[in-house]
Amino acid sequence: MDFGQAVAALKEGKKVARSGWNGKGMFVFLVPGSTFQVNRPPLLGIYPTGTEINYQPHVDMKTADDRVVPWVCSQSDMLAEDWEVVV
Repeated sequence: MDFGQAVAALKEGKKVARSGWNGKGMFVFLVPGSTFQVNRPPLLGIYPTGTEINYQPHVDMKTADDRVVPWVCSQSDMLAEDWEVVV
């Protein structure tokens, strides 16, 4: 599938990956937005305790070494047609 179809799958709550990625077990997923009150670092060093934060939806990646990091697609990812849903 193409990137547009991958984004649609993310919005449906599915995990997606490119078949061309080298790392085993890597995939991206949508983190829904939420609202919470600041109570710990690093935001506690920026905002006063109790400040309400509107956390925007974004895409994270589960890496090959089982970590989670924010993800931004490359132009190659955006134009690729080897996206697939991860079960």
